[in-house]
Amino acid sequence: MTVHYFCRHCSAKLGSIENHILQSHQLGLHKLTEEERQEMVTYQTDGDLHIQVICEDCHEAFSRNPDLHQYDHLIH
Repeated sequence: MTVHYFCRHCSAKLGSIENHILQSHQLGLHKLTEEERQEMVTYQTDGDLHIQVICEDCHEAFSRNPDLHQYDHLIH
């Protein structure tokens, strides 16, 4: 299983973890609510996991411009 991290706002790939014996508690997924897990975690047909997070650029953009929260997708 490979875990891929993507920004939920700009879709930038932030990194991957390749390890066939990772458990959800090692990734911190057990701390998410069921709603958060449904929004952020996608299981792929090949067994990989896609996790949506926020990149530093989008975090900074939202910090400087809170009105950007109305948009689903950002372009840097």
